[in-house]
This record gives sequence, C-alpha cells and structure tokens, in this order.
Amino acid sequence: MSRPLTRVVSWGHELLAETVRKGQLVVDLTAGNGFDTLMLWRLVGNTGQVLAFDIQAEALSNTRQKLEAAGAVFRMRTAGQQQLPISPGVDLIQSGHEHLESYLPGPPNGVVANLGYLPGGEQALITRPESTLAALQQACRLLRTGGRIAVVVYTGHHGGEAEGAAVDRFFSALNEESFQVLRINVANRPQAPYLLVAEKRQ
Repeated sequence: MSRPLTRVVSWGHELLAETVRKGQLVVDLTAGNGFDTLMLWRLVGNTGQVLAFDIQAEALSNTRQKLEAAGAVFRMRTAGQQQLPISPGVDLIQSGHEHLESYLPGPPNGVVANLGYLPGGEQALITRPESTLAALQQACRLLRTGGRIAVVVYTGHHGGEAEGAAVDRFFSALNEESFQVLRINVANRPQAPYLLVAEKRQ
C-alpha cells in the first residue's frame, strides 16, 4: 500500500537520510515528542551524536522514553552549559534552539525542526520567529558542506502564519551559490504543513 503523498515530515526524513551517515553529528532544533530525534539517532547510529533542543521538560521526557525504548545512549543537559564534547549518543538539552552555537561541538551534517507547538502539550507554547530565525541562521552558517536542513512549517495555529512568512523569507534569501533550497507544499490545502529543505553547496 502506498503512503500518503502529503507526508511532509516523512519527506524531510527521507531527504536527510540521503546525506546523513553513520558516525556524524546532527541536530534536532525541536525535540517535541521525540520522533525526529529518534530518526536522527537511527541515521547516525551508535557512533554518531545527536543534539536535541527543547525548552519544555515534558518534551524532553517524551523524547527520553523513545530513546530508552530504542536502546540509545543519552544524556540530559540543562541550560547554561558550555560547548559539549564530541561523544557518541544523544544530548537532550533543555534550552532554546537559539543557543545552538554555544553547545555544538562541531559542524553538523544534518539539522531538523518541526515548528509550532508540542503535539498534546500546551498550545500557547509555540516556536517564535525571532528564536527560530536565530537558530536557522546559526545552523546554516555552521552546517557542513553537503549537509541539509529540513524544517516543517505549520501555519494553522495562532502565530503560525507570521512565523511561516519569516521562515519563508529566510530560506528564499539564502545565497544561491551557497545553498540549494526546496519547498514541498500541498497545493490544494493552503493550511497544510509544508517542508523547506536547504542543502549547503559551499
């Protein structure tokens, strides 16, 4: 049976899987319920390292449970810590993703984000344009050549349209000599989530 054509989250996973390899460093800017973090850990394997950010303890707890069930090595990190050491496993960081650069131990090969609010959580707690753009600016600057950033944008909630417009402008303004940018959206469902992927060329 074929999978739904409009599975933008899965498309993002597949596009990251094309370039991310075992043993590499990758980042989840929005740990949420842990699906992206777990996907990244499976891509990099036991020799790779995943940094997963979220400001909500509930999100990191949900992510931790998935990692435990999968047998992943993980570490809980609190806000305010300095640059992390290079170490295989998953670092769950309770901090805003706008602080990405201060934690990264090296250039990442892949970055993923699902914007909006925590599914099943408090809908008033949402990602916001200012912190999202700060995280994306750092991610693009630090990304290893050949690496990809995959961002799923949700506009159907309060504040989502403004954040989506800001993220669209950011990706559209990336230098075409340095980045290739792909946008996948559902053409006949304007409020449906959509995917933005950037690959660093040089």
